[in-house]
Parts: sequence; structure tokens; C-alpha cells
Amino acid sequence: MELAYQDIGEGYPVIILHGLFGAAKNWNSIAKQMARKYRILTLDLRNHGSSPWTDTMSYTEMAADVVEFLDQRGLDKAAIVGHSMGGKVAMTTALKSQERVDRLVVADIAPVKYPRMTFKSYVEKLQSVDLTGVKRRSEVDPLIADVIESPAVRAFLLGNLETTKDGLRWQVNLETLGREMETIGGVPAIRPDSTYTGETLFINGAQSDYVQSSHHQLIRHLFPQVKFKTIEDAGHWVHAEKPHDFMNALYDFLP
Repeated sequence: MELAYQDIGEGYPVIILHGLFGAAKNWNSIAKQMARKYRILTLDLRNHGSSPWTDTMSYTEMAADVVEFLDQRGLDKAAIVGHSMGGKVAMTTALKSQERVDRLVVADIAPVKYPRMTFKSYVEKLQSVDLTGVKRRSEVDPLIADVIESPAVRAFLLGNLETTKDGLRWQVNLETLGREMETIGGVPAIRPDSTYTGETLFINGAQSDYVQSSHHQLIRHLFPQVKFKTIEDAGHWVHAEKPHDFMNALYDFLP
């Protein structure tokens, strides 16, 4: 697997993993600022961004992709920061390849099953759009507004459209995402007695319900060195809504 990535800065390596429908480019602003202190490597996970498309995307596979990326870059270990789906990839990588993860940061996700069907409906709606003859993203926006009501969410999803000589195309592999949505929303395939003993930080938005107090016991079992940080006035996209607070939490945690 040759994951697409961006590499900026020097020094202590920090790998950033995006969430579902995301890409490395979503982290450009944070990466540029943090590159003053660290080497920041933002990855496009499989079936996203400019990375290869595959028929499956289990967390075991995606964690193996991250370890392979470390090998390809000649990195013995790195800090790994993951948001949402990327947070589950980061957790799986830490639990399965502990020696390769120096520190772990998980943003607004827990190692539990999420029975949400919202994203499934998003995939189905995006798949239904006929892009023939469409030249601009703005033309697609009204075509998905009946299912995806939030302008901010529509803008985020439309960021997955790229312009080619033949018109617009989706960079994200909608077919695989639709088929694997239950896997993506499920629990990573990890042994119940697994633990990651490195320093760990869970960051969540105060207005998000993804990480609940009832999840803390399981999180502490899997990650005994965990610390929790709640960012006020932020929801699930905590890094985008409160970037400075998010970066300050990382600066306080990273060496």
C-alpha cells in the first residue's frame, strides 16, 4: 500500500489520520502551524484522497497500512493523532503494533460500535448524483441538499470532488464505503486483553456525544496511561471548530 501523504517540518514525527470522508488536505492549516515544532505527516487513508482504492477497509488493514507507511519512511516510531475513523485506526495501530507508536492522540471517538446510519445515507445520496456534464462543485450542492441539510457538511463532502479533463469525479471510493459502513462504525478487531501502555490523550468536543462517560472504563482498560481533555464549545469536528485549543492540547501532550 502506497498511501498518499504530505510531509512538512522537521524533528519529532507526528502522523495525522483524518476521519471518514476526510483527507490529508483538511489538516493543512494545523499541519503548517505545528510544523514549526514537529515533523508533521498527514496521510490519505485507503479509499480517500489520493490514496489507492481497495475493496475492503477493516481497521486491521488500515492499521497495517500505517505500519507499512512507517517502514517506507524509515521511521521506527512516531506519535499518531487520529480523528473519528482515523482515531479508530490510530487505536488499532497502537494496540497491535505498540512498539511503533510513541504517543497516541484520539480525537472525539471511542473504541465502541456506533449504530449511526447517517453516513450510509450520505454515501447513497452521493452515489445517486449524475456528474455527467457537471463542471463545478456548486452545481452539485443543491442536488444533495434534500438529504444532507447542513451547508457545512455538504461543503465538507463536496471537498471530495476533483476536477479532471472529463469533468468532476469523486476522490473517495463510495462503493467500498457504502459496503463497509458497518465495519467502519463498528469496533476494531482487537483482543479484549490488549493494552497500549504508552502515553495517550483522548480529546473530545463538549458538544459531541461520540465519547461518553460510560466509555471511559473501557478506554482506561485499553489505554491505562490515558488522559482526557474536553474542549468547550466544540462538537465532533473539534480540530476544525477550535483549532487553537486543539493544537494547545497537542503541544501540552507531545514532547
